[in-house]
Amino acid sequence: MENPFEIILEKLDAIQKELEQVKASAGIDGERLLSRAETCELLKINETSLWKHTKSGRLTSYGLGNRIYYKKKEVMDSIMCINK
Repeated sequence: MENPFEIILEKLDAIQKELEQVKASAGIDGERLLSRAETCELLKINETSLWKHTKSGRLTSYGLGNRIYYKKKEVMDSIMCINK
């Protein structure tokens, strides 16, 4: 009979490998996804303003199930310099 701790460690290793495969296949590649609340906090705006910017096309949102996310790089790229 095999040691129960070894079985647990093997299963944990298998889970870790599966998670790495899911991350690689999702195409995330380390891209930081922000929730709506995190995006509002980053931009110092409320959720209504965030919705308006998304609706107008200034920001691109991504859905996963019933959740909405924003790519941090795209949010930062959308900020414009107005003092030229």
